[in-house]
Amino acid sequence: MRSGVTCHQINWQDGVSMVKSVTILGLESSCDDTAAAVVRANGPEISVLASVVYGQTELHAPFGGVVPEIAARAHAEKIDHCVEEALDRAEVSLSQVDAIAVTAGPGLIGGVLSGVMCAKGLSAGANLPLIGVNHLAGHALTPRFTDGAVFPYLMLLVSGGHCQFLLVAGHDDFTRLGGTIDDAPGEAFDKTAKLLGLAQPGGPSVERAAKDGEATRFAFPRPLLDRPGCDMSFSGLKTALLRARNALLEAQGGLTAQDVADLSAGFQAAVCDVLTEKSRRALTLFKERHPDTPPLLAVAGGVAANGAIRDGLTALSRREGAGFIAPPLGYCTDNAAMIAWAGLERYRAGQFDDLTLVARPRWPLDSQSAPMLGSGKKGAKA
Repeated sequence: MRSGVTCHQINWQDGVSMVKSVTILGLESSCDDTAAAVVRANGPEISVLASVVYGQTELHAPFGGVVPEIAARAHAEKIDHCVEEALDRAEVSLSQVDAIAVTAGPGLIGGVLSGVMCAKGLSAGANLPLIGVNHLAGHALTPRFTDGAVFPYLMLLVSGGHCQFLLVAGHDDFTRLGGTIDDAPGEAFDKTAKLLGLAQPGGPSVERAAKDGEATRFAFPRPLLDRPGCDMSFSGLKTALLRARNALLEAQGGLTAQDVADLSAGFQAAVCDVLTEKSRRALTLFKERHPDTPPLLAVAGGVAANGAIRDGLTALSRREGAGFIAPPLGYCTDNAAMIAWAGLERYRAGQFDDLTLVARPRWPLDSQSAPMLGSGKKGAKA
């Protein structure tokens, strides 16, 4: 077996296993990570032959956040090298690939364009099928290839740009049960880190600082817990932290290391409480809609790497008698293995694209529900 290969088992549920081994090359470039991966299905066995991610943290660090123009340029410069490295690591040639899957949206349009154009070139040059993948579907289907999750299940997709509860009933069957009406948690973590002078990306920095903090020192709000439903809000929490920080600056002229730790711990605890309670409500809805199905809560997205959030959701699932899946940390953040897997699911269903595939800055998974964050010429945000 190749060095670094990870294997999993999958129950295809339709009673039909792949007779033919299928190998998918996946490309991901929706934000600030350029990624390529090779995933193979051989009957029920799923193998991640290679997963390569080129990060851009150092490029964006001086600006306190992702700069779209810089990200797009970096993707254009790196994506072909990323693909080449993934194929080399997998010990697979392009002629041995059965299809190319690529993130076609949503995301920063410059980066998405880089991936789509690269995939189109490879598809045309090697005469391979092309499969456009919704980036959010990649996250939502991750529990399928990491843990063999069976439809239906409840997904909490929580990342830098998105936060929503999805009832996942099929590889292209998603029903949104609730989501954020403003900032996504990852965005709020990044802004909190910036306010406290912590390094970007903000999620890991705030989590590290919170380990030495006292979460009860500041009375931060738990937005929307006083209202029914599964919708969330994190903008007010971010504002509350800003005010607490400013009060300390005015009173003492600066922040001590303990202040930063306590502010981080308080903020993180508030996010955990909101996500845990809203997950409880979403599980209730899942049980009502699927009373004969053992409940399963899965979490994915960059914020799913946060240990405190994982612990809270693990404890909740235990109390609610539900299964719980949190993917390995490397599959929480953006990666191309999840795109290759989502492409493989579409491959099995005979769902292919052609060279008219377009890059989309907005692409909600649930097109039947009303937009949560508004809509415009580019389509619904979420």
